[in-house]
Amino acid sequence: MSTDTKICMRAGVPRQRAVQFALAGFLLLSAIGDAWCDSENDWFVPLGPPPKAAPKRISGGESMPPLPLPATPLRRSERKKQPSAPKLIGKVVWGETASFSYDGGGATEVSDWNLCPGDLQSLMNKGSRLLGTSYGADTINLASFNGDPEQLPVLFISGTRTLKLTAEQLAGLRAYVLRGGMVVFDSVAGSPYFYDSVKAALSTTFPNDRLRTIPADHPIYHIATDVEKVHYGRNNPSTKPELEGIYIGCRVGVLVSKYGLGCGWDDRDVPLLKQAIFYDVDSAVRIGVNLVAYAIGYSHVGVEEAKPELFGAADEKAPTDEFVFAQVVHEGAWNVHPGAAAALLRQVNHDLAVRASLKRVAVDPGRDDLSGFHFLYLTGLDDFAFSEKAGQALRHFVDSGGTLLINNGLGLKTFDLAVRRELAKVFPEVKLQAIPPDHALFSSVFHLDQVRYTAAVLALNPKLITPSLEGIQVGGDLRVIYSPYDLEAGWTGCEYPLARGYDSDSALKLGMDLVMYAVTH
Repeated sequence: MSTDTKICMRAGVPRQRAVQFALAGFLLLSAIGDAWCDSENDWFVPLGPPPKAAPKRISGGESMPPLPLPATPLRRSERKKQPSAPKLIGKVVWGETASFSYDGGGATEVSDWNLCPGDLQSLMNKGSRLLGTSYGADTINLASFNGDPEQLPVLFISGTRTLKLTAEQLAGLRAYVLRGGMVVFDSVAGSPYFYDSVKAALSTTFPNDRLRTIPADHPIYHIATDVEKVHYGRNNPSTKPELEGIYIGCRVGVLVSKYGLGCGWDDRDVPLLKQAIFYDVDSAVRIGVNLVAYAIGYSHVGVEEAKPELFGAADEKAPTDEFVFAQVVHEGAWNVHPGAAAALLRQVNHDLAVRASLKRVAVDPGRDDLSGFHFLYLTGLDDFAFSEKAGQALRHFVDSGGTLLINNGLGLKTFDLAVRRELAKVFPEVKLQAIPPDHALFSSVFHLDQVRYTAAVLALNPKLITPSLEGIQVGGDLRVIYSPYDLEAGWTGCEYPLARGYDSDSALKLGMDLVMYAVTH
């Protein structure tokens, strides 16, 4: 930022005092000279114009002027208020506001939260054209926000300087995400100050959930248009999109863009920040439209998976002779579909002669005793690895007659590669093999020689109609069962856009076959 540029920062300052603050700010800058060079305040500049005012629509209509009868209807224009589109995303107000003066004359107002004022309005307009939807955006003050994701599915927070939210505000964001909402952070010019502060805030707000790289085959890159390669406005020769997220269940509850999206949504360059890193217009729009489609498609998933799992008093007791659904905890996203296991087990209790506890038991193979369990379930969305101790415990569990069922949540490649790598370490002498359609597993309860898959699977393999399970035999018995396509999503009855898995009916029947097989073998 040039030392000739004048900037006045304020937080909630009445406009009539702006001149006083502008003078104070100018005197302060004159005193410190170049002290702001290479600091976060160099990034506090306008990045886009204010949004254009919505056009006023005038429609003609017949009306009767106040004349004595008989009278002839006269045509005149009447202003009719257009119904507003439902709100999808809210832009969060935070930080300070300043009066910014350009070197060549002219001034504008800049705010930490709104450096690119036209970003969301432009994205909503483009999303409406490309997706055929009609959603709007709003401005949100966290102090008065009710935190209901069913009323507003997405919150958007952007900036260039250090993000400053109170502990109470961060706690509110956490509660909103856990209830099914999605929070998107955009380092709008690729500022390291904003990005690093977001990561620090998330590490304290979600201490048990790590920020993870979104894999290339994730639905968020493909749900409306395929985003496989991108281009940046400058300063980054990479063609790889870089998004990170925190998974809440199977969905991205928190999304972080390290490089700027907002200016691309508004068709803008960033002339005042030569060091800025941001997506070009085409790349930003494609990512943004996918973001809109993902938010729409997965909003009901978030609300559904946020519902508490309900159990009876018997389920709270220590495991007895009932079938117990023990789920493996690992370093990856291990709790992919909350509530899905209970949905399957309710069906088991209703339809089968098997007593099943509805409450899942989370177990860490490297720490917990597995000897009391006969069935272990493992699922995930991304990379993970077993410690040496965990691998030994799983091997002993299987060698002792236990059954390990592994499910690829959403059918993603990253998890598939991790499963095959880790199983090769635990069972180096054997390999996963396709389970033949005539195996006893597929007739434990239902005779499943044919199943139905989701549209995402059929797009890759239109002729696939048989169950796709792989397994490892130990001592002549099938002890490790792996589903490369998502079984668990079908147990919930929810629709998961672009998930590679089984449809609900096939998933439930296959799940009951698997439970019965584990109980009887």
